[in-house]
Amino acid sequence: MSVTEKDYESLVENQWCPGCGNFGILTAVKRALVELQLSPDRVVIASGIGQGPKLPHYLHVNTFNGLHGREVPSAEAIKLAADDMTVIVDAGDGGAYAEGGNHFTHAIRRNIDMTLLVHDNFCYGLTKGQPSPTTEHGTVTKITPDGVAAQSLNPLALAISQGCSFIAQAMSARTDHLVDVLKKAVLHKGFSFVNIYQPCVTWDRVHTYQYYKEHCYELGPEYDAKNQMKALELVLSPSDKHPLGVIYENDRPTYESQVLAHVPHPLRDQPLDPKLAVSLFEEFV
Repeated sequence: MSVTEKDYESLVENQWCPGCGNFGILTAVKRALVELQLSPDRVVIASGIGQGPKLPHYLHVNTFNGLHGREVPSAEAIKLAADDMTVIVDAGDGGAYAEGGNHFTHAIRRNIDMTLLVHDNFCYGLTKGQPSPTTEHGTVTKITPDGVAAQSLNPLALAISQGCSFIAQAMSARTDHLVDVLKKAVLHKGFSFVNIYQPCVTWDRVHTYQYYKEHCYELGPEYDAKNQMKALELVLSPSDKHPLGVIYENDRPTYESQVLAHVPHPLRDQPLDPKLAVSLFEEFV
C-alpha cells in the first residue's frame, strides 16, 4: 500500500505567523517522506522548543519533544534503541547552535545515522526576535540596541572542518530543491545536517523572501561535494551569495554499525511486548 500525503496529515492547529518560512519546510518534509515511501509509523521526529520545532506537531508522525537544545541527544538515543527507524531532528538555529552547540559537534563526531534539519532564521522567533548564533555582527535588536557584538557562527564551516558526513543547505521557498536535498539527507548513511534558510516575517526585515531570491544560488553538477577543502573555501568566501545544495559529503562508518554489533540487543528482532515496555519504564523511572 503506497504512502500518500494524507497519511501525514495532522489535526493539530498550526500556530505559525502567516507567511512564515516554516510552512515551506513543513511542505517539503511531508513531500520528501512521501516520495521516499516512508510510512509514518517508521519515522520519528525529535524536536525541542521554538517555532521551528513545532513542525512535528503538524505531521501525523512519531514525535519526541525534549528540552531546548537537547533534541539531538534525544534522537541519538532513539536511533540506538530502534536502529531500524528513520530518525529526524527538527531544530531552530538557537536550539541547534547555541544551547545545543555541544551536542551538534559530538553528533558529527559520532556519525549516527540520522538527519538534523535546522530552521535558520537568524533570530529566536518564539521569544520576540532576540539574536541567535547566526545573527550577523552589528544587527540591531530590542536587546542589542547598539548592535550584536559577537561574531556570527558559521555552522557549515564548523561541520565541514569536523568532517560531518553529509552537509547541505537549502531555502524554504525553493520547495522542489528542498525536497531533493531532504531526500538525499535521509537516504545518506550517517549524520546528515541540513541548514535551511527560513524568513521570519515578524522579526527579521533583512532576510526576506526577496533577499534570498537575490542572494541564493543552486550548486551545479560540476561542483565536487567530495572535496573537503573546496567545500570549506566555498562557505568561507566573503561573497554575499549563499550556495544551496549538497555542500560536502563523505562515506565513513556509522556509530551504531560499530557499537550495536558488539552489544546484545534481544528486543531488536522481535515485537516489544507492551507489558515488558511498561515494566522497563517503571524500573528506570
